[in-house]
Amino acid sequence: MSDILKTYFDAFNAGDTDGMLACLSDDVEHHVNEGVIRQGKEAFRAFCDHMSRCYREELSDMVIFQNTDATRGAAEYIVSGTYLADDEGLPPARGQTYRLPAGSFFTMAEGKITRVTTYYNLADWMRQVS
Repeated sequence: MSDILKTYFDAFNAGDTDGMLACLSDDVEHHVNEGVIRQGKEAFRAFCDHMSRCYREELSDMVIFQNTDATRGAAEYIVSGTYLADDEGLPPARGQTYRLPAGSFFTMAEGKITRVTTYYNLADWMRQVS
């Protein structure tokens, strides 16, 4: 099994955007929950910068799955977070905390992640921070 997914999530939990980017292909597709598909590492970096400004999150209870040829993977985890700064179209931030089950799906090639798709229950998050 490739360690690329573990490395990616370890970097996430460390707040290491450069470490996450090192796991991605240059033309990565980033499919976010309730959002548009972002193309490329620079779009991914911009997303991470925005997320770091608005949220502090840690992933726990991680279970990573991968197919035998290391071309597809998935992870299930719990997101524990704090809403730090207002995010457009969402309730005002007041330091609210939240805890959500979430999942990510991946496509991989040549030892790099070429697609990241993330899902969580936005209605549950809204309930917790409202």
